[in-house]
Amino acid sequence: MKVLLLENIHPGAAEAFRRDGFEVETRPGSLSGDELHDALAGVQLLGIRSNTTIAAEVLDAAKDLLAVGCFCIGTNQVDLTAAAERGIAVFNAPYSNTRSVVELVIGEIVVLARRLTEKTQRMHEGVWDKSAKGAHEFRGRTLGIVGYGNIGTQLSNMAEAIGLQVVFYDTADRLAHGNARRMPSLDALLAESDVVSIHVDGRPGNAGLFGAEQFARMKPRSMFINASRGMVTDEHALRENILSGHLAGAAVDVFPVEPKAQGDEFDSPLRGLDNVILTPHIGGSTQEAQEGIGTFVSRKLLDFVQLGATPLSVNLPNVGAPNPPGVFRTAYLHTSTPGVLADINRLLADAGVNVVGQSLSTGGDLGYVLTDTDQVLPEDVLSALRRAAQTVWLRSYRL
Repeated sequence: MKVLLLENIHPGAAEAFRRDGFEVETRPGSLSGDELHDALAGVQLLGIRSNTTIAAEVLDAAKDLLAVGCFCIGTNQVDLTAAAERGIAVFNAPYSNTRSVVELVIGEIVVLARRLTEKTQRMHEGVWDKSAKGAHEFRGRTLGIVGYGNIGTQLSNMAEAIGLQVVFYDTADRLAHGNARRMPSLDALLAESDVVSIHVDGRPGNAGLFGAEQFARMKPRSMFINASRGMVTDEHALRENILSGHLAGAAVDVFPVEPKAQGDEFDSPLRGLDNVILTPHIGGSTQEAQEGIGTFVSRKLLDFVQLGATPLSVNLPNVGAPNPPGVFRTAYLHTSTPGVLADINRLLADAGVNVVGQSLSTGGDLGYVLTDTDQVLPEDVLSALRRAAQTVWLRSYRL
C-alpha cells in the first residue's frame, strides 16, 4: 500500500508505516487543486493536518483511497459525509496535543498581562523602558473559557492552579472542574472575564462567533485569546477594539486564511499592533505533541487497513474486536438496513462456517460488521455479500 503524508507530519508516522512494509511519500506543505488530485493517484492512506481540504470532488478523484488521517484535532477540513458515503474512514487525534495548546495559552496570558511583547521589542531597539505602566499580575483575575471540552477543561485546571478564577460557557452540559463556575450565557461570561480564551470546534455554526458585538460586551481593558479556529473571530473588529483601547491585548494563533506552506507570506489586519501576539497556528506544535499525534493516528490507520478496526473513526461506525491469532476476519461496511446481521449469519450457517467472534455497530446511514471465523469464507458467500444491495465494501484479513 502507498501512504502520502502532507504538511510536515512527524517522521515517526512515516517510520511506523515503513516498518509494516508500506510505501511512504512525505511532502512539507499542503496541496490543492490538480496538484492534490495528481498526488493521490494510487494512494490508499492519506495523512494531512489542517491546511489540506478534502472535498467530495477530491475523494472522487482518489479512486484507491481507503482512509484519511487528520494528524490534528480538527476534521472540518474533510467532507466527512462524502467520505462515509464512499466507505473512506477518517481518523484524528482528539487528545494528543491538548497540553501543548493549554501551555501556550497560559504563557500568552502572562506575556499579555506584563506587556512583554512591547518590552522586548523596545529592548531590541536599544530602548531601556523600565516602567510598570500597563503591567499587571494575573493572580485573582478571572479567565473566561468559551468551549469547555478537552482543552477548555485542562486549561481550567491549570489556570486555577496558578491563581486565576475561572468561569466558562459551553452549549453542551459540561461538568465544572475545581472551583470553575458555569455561566448561563456568553454575554454573562464576557461581562465578568478579564481574559477570554476561545476553545470551540470547527462546526459551521461557530463561524463568526466573535464579532463587534461580542468584543463590545467584554470588560474594558480585558484581553482576548483565540487558539481554536480562525473563522470564529472577526479580525477587523478585533483590530478596532485594540486600537480604540477597549481591549488591552490579544493573542491569536489561528486565522481565517492561512498560508499553505512554510515560508509563504502571511497577511492579517492584526499585524503591527501593540500587545498583540501573532503565532503561526502552533498551538499543538511541540515535539512532544507532534510525536504523540504521529504515533496515535498512524496506529489507527494501520489498525483499520490491517484489522478492519474503526474505534475513534469520526465518520464510520466504531467497531473494535479482539484479535485472536489464527482466525479469518471479514469486515463488512453496508448501508443501515434491518436484517443484515441475520442475512450474514444465515449465509455462514448454510456454508457450515463457524463464527468465533462478531461485532456490529451502526451510525447514521451506515452499519459495520466484523466477523471472525475459523476458516476462510467460501467464495460463494463472499460473492453473495458483495452483490447485496446494501453493500459498500467487503474486505478480508488473516489475523
